[in-house]
Amino acid sequence: MNITILGKDVSATEAIKDYVNKKMDRLEKYFGENFDVSLTLRTERNEQIAEMTVKTSSDTYRAVTAHNDLYASIDKDLDILEGQVRKMKTKKERNNKEDSIKNLQVETHVNETEGEIIKTVYYDLKPMTPEDAVLKLQEKPADRFITFINSETNKVNVLFKLKDNKNFGIVEPDV
Repeated sequence: MNITILGKDVSATEAIKDYVNKKMDRLEKYFGENFDVSLTLRTERNEQIAEMTVKTSSDTYRAVTAHNDLYASIDKDLDILEGQVRKMKTKKERNNKEDSIKNLQVETHVNETEGEIIKTVYYDLKPMTPEDAVLKLQEKPADRFITFINSETNKVNVLFKLKDNKNFGIVEPDV
């Protein structure tokens, strides 16, 4: 980590240099020792302006703040830079995660058997009218059909939703 402090109209005292060195621990936790800091201090009217630039191998972060107190201005710069670094780190992690999911090779297990019954579902057959079956099917929007005993004909019927999801069809035995 290299720290360069430049003072325009303000002298960079040892106290300021020690303060900046101590505060750089906040950024070291993100970059380790692989970054350079450039701090420019200047005075305009009654305000102390701190302009801080952090350069890493891949990114550059910059913050400029003005405050009556120079130390407060430096602290505010560090807050801004830390927020920028966290945001960029989160963004990169999200992109890497999405890329790894996109590139993930998914193993698909293909069932070698065809034409066999592989699932059995049991349910109660209740006598009801076709209108009651429509109401029952509308209660369960995820279901596409319902099997019931038609109370008018005493035969097993299947009521199903058509592709428009508004109308229904019914299957009746011919016998």
